[in-house]
Amino acid sequence: MHDLFDTPAQPARPILASILSGARGRCPNCRNGRLFRAYLKVADHCPACAEALHHQRADDAPPYVTILVIGHLIVPLVLALEKAAQPPLWLHAALWLPLATVLSLAFLTLVKGALVALQWALHMHGFGGDATASEQGGLP
Repeated sequence: MHDLFDTPAQPARPILASILSGARGRCPNCRNGRLFRAYLKVADHCPACAEALHHQRADDAPPYVTILVIGHLIVPLVLALEKAAQPPLWLHAALWLPLATVLSLAFLTLVKGALVALQWALHMHGFGGDATASEQGGLP
């Protein structure tokens, strides 16, 4: 019996290898071409294998994950320093604000690349070759 929600079988894609490639800023398909054309701008197509990458819909997930991870790294350090030395507030600001900013900016591309590659590996948002009409700009 054909279920309304059945989808045609998609070839399996390696999830972990794809995520690692995306985190390195490489195409999840060929692992050679650049995933980004600018700091956080995903290329429309891979320059090496021509895989379409414009389907990605990372949206707010990369900043959310970045804030979650960097916050869990910085806050315990802030608390440990406060408990050990009780430095003045200006020293906390001078130390932790630049560190959190630099770590966040560096980590953001890693997370976005990994999430785009995960979408590719799971055939999400048209990466499976069967983009819906709403993703192509038409009505659903």
